Amino acid sequence: MTLTYASIAKRIDHSLLGPTLTDSELEAGCRLAAAYDVASVCIKPYAVPLAARVLRGTTVQVGTTIGFPHGGHRTDVKRFEAERAMDDGATELDMVINVGWALSGRWDDVRHDIADVVQAAHGRKAIVKVIFENCYLGPDAIARLCQICGEVNADYVKTSTGYGTGGATHNDLILMRKAAPAHVKLKAAGGVRTLDEAIAVAELGCDRIGASRTAEILDELKDRLAGRSRQPEVSRGTNEAGGY
Repeated sequence: MTLTYASIAKRIDHSLLGPTLTDSELEAGCRLAAAYDVASVCIKPYAVPLAARVLRGTTVQVGTTIGFPHGGHRTDVKRFEAERAMDDGATELDMVINVGWALSGRWDDVRHDIADVVQAAHGRKAIVKVIFENCYLGPDAIARLCQICGEVNADYVKTSTGYGTGGATHNDLILMRKAAPAHVKLKAAGGVRTLDEAIAVAELGCDRIGASRTAEILDELKDRLAGRSRQPEVSRGTNEAGGY
């Protein structure tokens, strides 16, 4: 990977999921995402209209969560969440699998759960990132989920919500990239807090990176590319969003 500003910034989904974030902090986070020209924001579902308004006219996509953070919602409720999020302006949906079903070996139910949201999203040209919560799963289950996501044409497989007991690990990312078909992309989320960590997961094949320390990562990248220290040009605003 050639290190450029876009090679990292356009992989970042700026996380705005912290339960205590206020409306003004969410708006500041969207403006930060626009100023740093990242790939997307991933914002709390009720605030999708706010993000769509702030980010209109930018290249930053509006994302939100489905079945978050534990994945235990009914499938029809997840589909309703997806439809309403798209009505409000979301173009990217990060959905959590039903982890209990995966642990119980209910793979047909897992498949239907993912496929229903993917079908709804693709019907309106939105994309779906499927969150596994790898900290609760073994390698065989992770590999099986990658295969299912390929079969139902999910757009991304994703490591974690950031609210489990662990986040993205290099071993899991290597496994997911190997197990997922080539048309399914990879997202690392949980624990990517520095530029070096972001570069490392990008080099493992991640097309997206969930991050809340976006400004710190990208300011360091600017400094590294410039070969000198400098003050950030953009106000950091609210960046410690949690959830990634």
